[in-house]
Amino acid sequence: MTKKQLVECVPNFSEGRDMAVIKQITDVIESVEGVKLLDVDPGRATNRTVVTFVGEPEPVVRAAFLAIKKASEVIDMRKHKGEHPRMGATDVCPLIPISNISMEEVVEWARKLGEMAGRELEIPFYLYEFAATKPEWKNLATIRAGEYEALPDKLARPEWKPDFGPARFNAKAGATAIGARDFLIAYNVNLNTTSVRRANSVAFDVRENGRVKREGDPITGPIVRDEKGEPVRVPGACKAVKAIGWYIEEYGIAQISMNLTNIRETPLHIAFEACRKSALERGMRATGSELVGLVPLEVMLDAGRYFLRQQERSTGISEEEVIKIAVKSLGLDELTPFDPAKKIIEYRLQEDTPDRLLNMNLRSFANETASESIAPGGGSIAAYVGALGVSLGAMVANLSAHRRGWDDRWEEFSNWAEKGQELKDALLKLVDEDTRAFNRIIEAVRLPKNTEAEKSTRAQAIEEATQYATEIPFRTMELGLKSFEVIRAMATEGNPNSASDAGVGALCARAAVQGAYLNVRINASSLKSKNFAAEITEKASRIAAQADLLEQEVLEIVRKKVDK
Repeated sequence: MTKKQLVECVPNFSEGRDMAVIKQITDVIESVEGVKLLDVDPGRATNRTVVTFVGEPEPVVRAAFLAIKKASEVIDMRKHKGEHPRMGATDVCPLIPISNISMEEVVEWARKLGEMAGRELEIPFYLYEFAATKPEWKNLATIRAGEYEALPDKLARPEWKPDFGPARFNAKAGATAIGARDFLIAYNVNLNTTSVRRANSVAFDVRENGRVKREGDPITGPIVRDEKGEPVRVPGACKAVKAIGWYIEEYGIAQISMNLTNIRETPLHIAFEACRKSALERGMRATGSELVGLVPLEVMLDAGRYFLRQQERSTGISEEEVIKIAVKSLGLDELTPFDPAKKIIEYRLQEDTPDRLLNMNLRSFANETASESIAPGGGSIAAYVGALGVSLGAMVANLSAHRRGWDDRWEEFSNWAEKGQELKDALLKLVDEDTRAFNRIIEAVRLPKNTEAEKSTRAQAIEEATQYATEIPFRTMELGLKSFEVIRAMATEGNPNSASDAGVGALCARAAVQGAYLNVRINASSLKSKNFAAEITEKASRIAAQADLLEQEVLEIVRKKVDK
């Protein structure tokens, strides 16, 4: 199973006052299956609305196209006035990588969007940022120079031929910039001061643009200039960071307000640490921070792992615990409660496809399994048993990382615990996925079969659903087998007082493999594609045999330690 690719789209529409018009645009976005509308932020003064939605690339691009099309129908740029620079009904439409997708891939999707919109809509489209086809067009401000009013003249000049769409002025819709850019994080760090001047001093230390260099006194001294007479700047500590100090009356404190424009260059936790260091050197303290808007999951996990490593603690703990460490270390809950379910993009998406079984408590899960319902069945239980088995391996790794006298080995065991956590999370996902796979078969069986065409469609749907229901337990087998690497290492190298736990982990891992193997065999036997059935069954047989051998190997190691 490949991890789901997630892309965010943040189009800006030139309407911020008429909510009926805005709703027509957001309605077409929400009409696309697989897209989640996260935020609609209208601005009356700017007469502009920023919309945020997320999903897999294909539906996101489809939703973006429909939104651009609808905006061109319901917004008339000839009547538009607002404080923000703009050149089109859809002014900008950036695509942003969120998870499991590279910037290069997002650039290709941006170009696909531009090509489709340029072909079907009578609007000029320019590509910007990472998708730009000219170096000077990387900067959105360059493309938008002169705004809507300058378009007739610009489009008449060869150098302003758009990337897609006609090189002629569309008076109603204007022009649109489509781009691929990094995720931008709006982030504020709290200081134990009310002084804006002191907060600005920290902001100048941190931001990439730094401060103007002066001779003698850094505040009142004469400005140092280069040979062209331009002020010389002393760069700040963090690349791709814009920052300024301000006072927040609501909280009674000064903050460093930052935009992190490239979180690969400067991750969230590094920006916080730079502020903390600068504040300390200036006699202040960074007491906490706040995130404005949403954040990708990996940003929080990277922050949590960073602070755990600073403490020389194992990073192989649950995702929830890593996030908790990040929240506490960054002080994200100092001013208002920080709810990961509302602030992390991937968690917001889970609201649409909740893991029903995993959200149950142990008793409810057991009761559901023991009920007259045929799902969850052996496949879900096999995946869950596998998750428990490798969890025991991760537990031994974490206990070993904190064992007295083994301080110099904490990182070794932390790495093993991380591997265990990854396998545990992957197996847990299969608990609900196995039940979903079974339900797909039931849905296919219930399809109508009155005509030959319906019979053919139904037969194809049953075959595809059964194949998927075979692949899921096979994946459980693969993960269960990989679990032995962690479990065997902990039986051999881990805390000897926990050897029996590693042994139980091995028993669970084998049960997961063998239990899933039964599901592979029974589902494969129903497949029409005999080649696929034979191939997957043969691979599964080899995995089952390997699991038997590894279980015995681990148990032999454990028995020797237990019998000492």
